Amino acid sequence: QVQLVESGGGLVQPGGSLRLSCVPSGSIFNVYSMGWYRQAPGKHREVVAHITSGGSINYSDSVKGRFTISRDNAKNTVYLEMNSLKPEDTAVYYCHAAAGGYDYVLDYWGEGTLVTVSS
Repeated sequence: QVQLVESGGGLVQPGGSLRLSCVPSGSIFNVYSMGWYRQAPGKHREVVAHITSGGSINYSDSVKGRFTISRDNAKNTVYLEMNSLKPEDTAVYYCHAAAGGYDYVLDYWGEGTLVTVSS
């Protein structure tokens, strides 16, 4: 079973920046989308951003203009540059990859990395 491994989380002050990385533990084929989700205590998991292999990007309104997602298709890695961080951004951030063909989809998830924004 291939897993996604996130890194880069930690404690940062409001207004600061962090860069998250996501790397698969093994080979993944036919990946058409990778992205980031987050979940704060007592909240449902929400999408943050995702990017397709063709470079199409979508952001949640809450992070648009502050976060930047990027991807290395050759390595199936994805990054999330987070700027102007707010306490409301505090959450566990999960990496996700979607792979497959027209009649099936494979979902890959990481175990999450904690981002805490506090002074």
